[in-house]
Amino acid sequence: MIDTHAHIYASEFDQDRDQVVERALQAGINQILLPNIDLESIQPMLATEAAYPDICRSMMGLHPCYVNQDIKQTLTEIESWFDKHNFIAVGEIGIDLYWDKTFRKEQEYAFSTQLNWAKQRNLPVVIHTRDSIEETLSLLKKEQDGSLRGVFHCFGGSVEEAKAINDLGFHLGLGGVSTFKNGGMDKVVPHLDLQYLILETDCPYLAPVPHRGKRNEPAYTQLVAQRVADLRELSLTEVDALTTQNAVQLFNL
Repeated sequence: MIDTHAHIYASEFDQDRDQVVERALQAGINQILLPNIDLESIQPMLATEAAYPDICRSMMGLHPCYVNQDIKQTLTEIESWFDKHNFIAVGEIGIDLYWDKTFRKEQEYAFSTQLNWAKQRNLPVVIHTRDSIEETLSLLKKEQDGSLRGVFHCFGGSVEEAKAINDLGFHLGLGGVSTFKNGGMDKVVPHLDLQYLILETDCPYLAPVPHRGKRNEPAYTQLVAQRVADLRELSLTEVDALTTQNAVQLFNL
């Protein structure tokens, strides 16, 4: 299995990162993909990748929650890293209007700019969207020239939204939200296109049931897979095989 979205470079894992990776391997998760968030996260992310070179692969991008008035300078610094290191994706990028709409225009600019990096470099994108699905899809439609591909990570939307995302050629990242009793995903997951599903944790956030509210970790990818298997009336082995193949193809692993 592949955890396609994990922040195990975060300080929440500084005390027991080795054990966290070991538990992931024991649970059958043999690859962990690391999305960048801002300038400060680059060094810890690359150090984590270097410590577990057979397991961890990193991405480069600017998360919308870290966009501010210095956006052009920040993007210049972020982009410079593509010449120094081999990244598997542009991410995580997107639009987040949940906490603060102050830098909405800057977020849109950052999103479009980074989508163009992906087109230039033939890389997939990892998209974060919160309270902004319409805005995100609208910008993506403008930029989609047939070469853009990627995933809407932490998907928790409707069947209609899933179809709109798939119609643009994009995958859905399913994580802990899929296991929440009040998340509504039990009505959505049975109708999703299996060709477009990949698994993730978004750790240390959004731990699946029965660990909800605690620190999440890559080993819990298996719990998400089991939930998808139950909702689709498939075996865990089938879900593992499908989602792993999808992730391998999407990220060219």
